[in-house]
Amino acid sequence: MAPRALPPGSRGAARHFPTRTSRSARSHPVDQLQAVTLDPVGADIPAEAARLRERGPVVGITLPGGIPAFAVTRYENLRTLILDPRVSKDPRKHWDRWPEASSNPEWGWILGWVGVINMLSTYGVDHSRLRKLVAPSFTHHRTERLRGRVEEIVTRLLDEIEARPEGEVVDLRAAYARQLPMEIICELFGVSGAHKAELVTLLDDFMDVSRPVEEAVATLARLYAVLGELIGTKRAEPGDDLASDLVSVRDTDGDRLSDDELRDTLLLVIGAGVETTVNLIGNAAFALLTHPEQLAQARAGELPWEKVVTETLRWAPSIANLPMRFAVEDIQGPETGGVLIPRGSAILTTYAAANHDPAHYGATAHLFDAHRDSGDHLAFGIGAHRCIGAPLAQLEAGVALPALFPASRACASRTR
Repeated sequence: MAPRALPPGSRGAARHFPTRTSRSARSHPVDQLQAVTLDPVGADIPAEAARLRERGPVVGITLPGGIPAFAVTRYENLRTLILDPRVSKDPRKHWDRWPEASSNPEWGWILGWVGVINMLSTYGVDHSRLRKLVAPSFTHHRTERLRGRVEEIVTRLLDEIEARPEGEVVDLRAAYARQLPMEIICELFGVSGAHKAELVTLLDDFMDVSRPVEEAVATLARLYAVLGELIGTKRAEPGDDLASDLVSVRDTDGDRLSDDELRDTLLLVIGAGVETTVNLIGNAAFALLTHPEQLAQARAGELPWEKVVTETLRWAPSIANLPMRFAVEDIQGPETGGVLIPRGSAILTTYAAANHDPAHYGATAHLFDAHRDSGDHLAFGIGAHRCIGAPLAQLEAGVALPALFPASRACASRTR
């Protein structure tokens, strides 16, 4: 067999933005900075990230559809602003372009990121309330209980790959990296049957950066419909799963969770729980296959797999650029390199740029080196909005990679 991983920057690796661009006629402070228009498909994310860093710690950019924003490109600046209470994730309260975003068809792609009402797009007490409903289920202790099940699924998937005809090229993303997190997340949320099959397709379509805006909007609408059906099923026949638990919270205490928040929380946790891990496993496999000396060290036990996972998250974060944060008030000072980010402006967190910042990681920041100390990477965010699924993603990758690349080369026919 010859499984292949996609290189960082291609579809299936670190995500960028849907296609289609046009300029908005409205003036904006970003325009005064000679804004950089980002590549909507992220053909070469590391190169683009390097160009942004060279422009400065805070750079005016234009996103697909002509959306103006500021990109924070350097490690210390991004870390500081993520933790700054003057930076919000709630567009309804703090984005001066929200009315346009919610009505302009050219901006429709952004609604799947900021138009939802869940942990990804709330601020302050609302964010804390929603996070408390889900976070306890994803602690390191609870996640570790899933190790046995993860190992079972990994073994089955590799057996299926092994059984394929000799010489057949295997798509690692489809046959392995995607199947593992999808199985785990669907079991945690009690998703099965027709709902599971359609969710797999819809989530992949929704993340497809090559689709036109109209198709992305239609996919989101269908995702909402499927999640609505799932909620109805759990309401009628609750099970021992997280979706049923959230439906119960909604039905017994509506002050803690609205209908929209229930639906959008399921979208976030199921979608992010799959996509980020798919990219982590795929990017790690690509890194190892293109750095055979480090692969040999990992197989021999000379390089801990945990460090391989951690360096992959730094070198090729599963989400390269995450929309959006918003300035609660004017922000200007050392944290912005002197650039004024006016109140109401959109801010793009550029994990790919910050994680390659030579000022923090040295002159070799652009290289994959699992021996380096990269545990302070920003791939999962930091602070109140740190990804709750980080322990699960790390567990899945930590099991999937050594199984894919076993210590004995005699047992490694799957990875030739």
